[in-house]
Amino acid sequence: QVQLVESGGGLVQPGGSLRLSCAASGISVGIATMGWYRQAPGKQRDLVARIFNGGSTYYATSVKGRFTISRDSAKNTVYLQMASLRPEDTAVYYCNAVYTFDYWGQGTQVTVSS
Repeated sequence: QVQLVESGGGLVQPGGSLRLSCAASGISVGIATMGWYRQAPGKQRDLVARIFNGGSTYYATSVKGRFTISRDSAKNTVYLQMASLRPEDTAVYYCNAVYTFDYWGQGTQVTVSS
């Protein structure tokens, strides 16, 4: 049974930083394609960043240069380091794993506000 558990969300001021974590079980983060998505109220869920099993990464244009996705295979955890946060980054952030099937975490709220 695959489980993805996100943590690290919260309230942060504009310009601040947060690091999200996604602890995986039942699937290896080093083999699956892992990603972070976000969904703001009234909007669709959008891809933020992805890391492939070979280690290459992809970022949405809106976060490129500010967010960094990484993984720790020993801890079976994927991270999203977010810097220079903006109010428009406010959303529920979801961890995603793709390995034959799509798997999702429950989401963690990130609110950027002064």
